[in-house]
Amino acid sequence: MPDRHGPYRNQRFLLEIDGIAIAGFSTANIPENSTEVIEYREGNDPPTPQKLWSLNSFGNLTLEKGTTDDSVALFEWRKLVEQGKLSEARRSIAIVVLDEEGNAGPRFECKNAWVRQYDAPDLDASGSEVAIESIEIVHEGMERTA
Repeated sequence: MPDRHGPYRNQRFLLEIDGIAIAGFSTANIPENSTEVIEYREGNDPPTPQKLWSLNSFGNLTLEKGTTDDSVALFEWRKLVEQGKLSEARRSIAIVVLDEEGNAGPRFECKNAWVRQYDAPDLDASGSEVAIESIEIVHEGMERTA
């Protein structure tokens, strides 16, 4: 049994799209979320403005993986957006951190997610690197669950 008194490692994770697990990503940059601040002060207030909350903002999720025959599904997901089928392209996704034994740990769930950008791999006949493709996913909210 892994030691859960320490933090999770960052090298074991998977992506779930509509509840279906997809492994094989080499990196996942989980986005930040923040709230805009509005400063407000009335003329008879002390010379320090009040800080009021405004719109919530959710950054984009970036994923990279080696190009495989199966990875065409990510490109097809992007094609739905290009074709204007945004309601069909919206998905629920989750990045699931795994413990040392491969059991699910913390989850970062994003709602109404769709692929904003697809980057095909750079190819170089004189190199020996893995062909890496990446996608950037936008979403309308993120939850962290245990």
